[in-house]
Amino acid sequence: MKVAVIGGGWAGLAAAIEATQRGHAVALFEMAAQLGGRSRGIESGGSALDNGQHILIGAYTETLRLMRTVGVDIDAAFLRTPLRITYPEGAGLQLEAGAAIPAFARAVLRHGAWSWRDRLALLAVCTGWSLRGFRCDPAMTVAALAAKVPGAVREDLIDPLCVAALNTPATDASASVFLRVLKDALFAGPGSADLLLPRISLSDALPAPAERWLQAAGARVELSHRVQRLQANGAGWDVDGERFDAVVLATTPTEAARLAEPIAPLWSAAAAALRYEPIVTLYLHSEGTTLPEPMLALHADDNAPAQFVFDRGQLGGPRGLLAFVISGAQPWVDRGMPATLQATLAQAQATLGPHLRAPLQELRTLTEKRATFRCTPCLPRAAMPIAAGLFAAGDHVEGPYPATLEGAVRSGVAAARAIV
Repeated sequence: MKVAVIGGGWAGLAAAIEATQRGHAVALFEMAAQLGGRSRGIESGGSALDNGQHILIGAYTETLRLMRTVGVDIDAAFLRTPLRITYPEGAGLQLEAGAAIPAFARAVLRHGAWSWRDRLALLAVCTGWSLRGFRCDPAMTVAALAAKVPGAVREDLIDPLCVAALNTPATDASASVFLRVLKDALFAGPGSADLLLPRISLSDALPAPAERWLQAAGARVELSHRVQRLQANGAGWDVDGERFDAVVLATTPTEAARLAEPIAPLWSAAAAALRYEPIVTLYLHSEGTTLPEPMLALHADDNAPAQFVFDRGQLGGPRGLLAFVISGAQPWVDRGMPATLQATLAQAQATLGPHLRAPLQELRTLTEKRATFRCTPCLPRAAMPIAAGLFAAGDHVEGPYPATLEGAVRSGVAAARAIV
């Protein structure tokens, strides 16, 4: 069949590759000048950065499979470590290699910054989640789910995990989606909870090799082409006047709603109704600095914005390049970037001071105002089927996962497999 994939982010790339492997003649349309969507490399003043700091976990099986398909050497491209949420003072949850559940239990029992009562209480709560099949009332928030978790544990573990995975504060985040993420990380076998930190540009992790793979396989890739019109044509579809047998709409929800509105107004309204949460990434440089670990958790509050800092010097970048990540960043976006930068500099000095070899200098601040949808309880999400031969793909499409790379890739693969 002749298949159009509209949108060249990770979902669109997954759909295009899967459709090509299934023997379809694929044309991929991307409105930007490069592929990758919200997860790609950028140039900034001669420095190679990413448009956000992304990590993978071992449970991202479809994403890792897709990367291998297009020739990415996973071992070379990523630093793989057991799950570690370590704070600058050295305390934190640090799993060992092996099966995630016993490793998690041992890590909790070794956590010296928590009292024995706190450690045992956390294990008791997690055991209850497991016995209930990691299911809960769909209307419950993560804050309500963790109400019996001791305060220190919530602040050090639950809240950072929630905002990292769902990009939504625990007070507003969906407990059922949070539990699904935990289940897949802890029950998907040894290594499922491992962290995979990119050593290479996000563009080199999938978009660039995927583009080469598609072109070598005979697919057509059109960049800087914003599709203006999608219209039914008999049993197929016209994309800007060119007929296709099937279409995968893998754009942002806003763009998808625009194209689908004349065809499926109810679907379009569901896509347009999503609300978003920003992520701010501040790239700062401290000459000669190396942090104790490639990724450190930070204590965030109303005066300290960042939840994590990444030492890009340990991940293939120049020494001293640090990426501070603020998820669930709407309060800081509202304050403005000058105030956010000053607060982050103060936070870095207070928490990383002994490790800094030189004053921090701003390289670039990136604000992705629509980084992800707000993953709230009972959130209605647009379905994959839109009309006969027209399918949606993206991390916003109906599914069990929050807005993650794995969610995007799985939706793209599912959409391509639905083409018959």
